[in-house]
Amino acid sequence: MKGKLSDDDRDVWNEVKKTATPMRAEFVVSRDLSAKPPKKTPPKSLDAMITQFEVGARSARTSMGHNLAPSVSQRLAHAPVEMDRKKFGKMKKGKLKPEARLDLHGMTLAHAHPALQGFILSSAAAGRRLVLVITGKGKDRDDGGPIPIRRGVLKNQVPHWLHQAPLRSVVMQVNEAHLTHGGSGAYYVYLRRNR
Repeated sequence: MKGKLSDDDRDVWNEVKKTATPMRAEFVVSRDLSAKPPKKTPPKSLDAMITQFEVGARSARTSMGHNLAPSVSQRLAHAPVEMDRKKFGKMKKGKLKPEARLDLHGMTLAHAHPALQGFILSSAAAGRRLVLVITGKGKDRDDGGPIPIRRGVLKNQVPHWLHQAPLRSVVMQVNEAHLTHGGSGAYYVYLRRNR
């Protein structure tokens, strides 16, 4: 008796049809039966597919570097100028002659830190304004590990020491030296006046 409705079922169905509302036109799918289906391209041969394969060919070409923080040179170049602008311009061009110099090149951190403190504090006490601190550019010791190691341990550490106590009270400006005085392997340190 499957597929046949009784008279009672047919009456119920007719009542339901009277209360039903037709679907909106946007839900009605119309098919154009005269249109031909698109042709399928034959699959490439296995040899053609293998020769075209290249590792990473479809991957996005965004390389993530380890350069998360700006270099010391960039930080110093964008630091605010606290000294006289004309003197600062002359200093950057190498036209001001440093009154004293300290060569830390080749020292360990343990020897360089006290030597720098003694030199800066004695220079400030002697009334010097512009001194030169030579650090060297340093060797590249990054072995490609997960944590990058910056080039030149002293080159990166000296500006940090100069902005810490007790030196920050006498240091007004720190900038990379001009090529005539050592370039990126040395720093100009402009000291405050004695009070």
